[in-house]
Amino acid sequence: MAEFYLETERLIIRNWRDEDRELFHLINSDDQVMEFFPFRRDRAASDKMMDDLRAGIAEDGFGFTALELKDTGEVAGFCGLAKVSDQKNFEEFEIEIGWRLAPRFWARGFATESAKRLLEFGFREFDFPEIVSFAVENNFKSVAVMERIGMTRDPLRDFDHEHVPDTHPHLKRHVTYAIENPKKRGH
Repeated sequence: MAEFYLETERLIIRNWRDEDRELFHLINSDDQVMEFFPFRRDRAASDKMMDDLRAGIAEDGFGFTALELKDTGEVAGFCGLAKVSDQKNFEEFEIEIGWRLAPRFWARGFATESAKRLLEFGFREFDFPEIVSFAVENNFKSVAVMERIGMTRDPLRDFDHEHVPDTHPHLKRHVTYAIENPKKRGH
């Protein structure tokens, strides 16, 4: 398994380990965490998703990575960069940033702190021209993180998520935010 390791003031951003499986399942099955998703993952589906993420990080050099608290060693959730390959309104393999934390770690700035570090990493190491993020339009907590990390709303790219079933119409509409590589902006 390829090693992935970044640090922030309070966090270690790293690839997933087998001992992280319980927390990973929690964040993918918890009703509060998954409020803006139409499904919950059981343990087998969660384990498969973690295995897929680990393999993707090994292959691509980035992905949705574990957030470990430096002071306690606890894993709080994930943040990471990923290829957007399943939405028609995005360019093929456009890069997105996303996060998901266990509720006990909410409102402590971990998503913002890790996302800022990962944006810097993506722009510096991979020279991505732009990174996007999207969320259900009334997911105000995620939108606030997007704004805190310097992303700007791009209403022309808002969309109805094609993988959200018609049984969940309140989760279909997504807002899109984007940030350009600072080098592309001439800074």
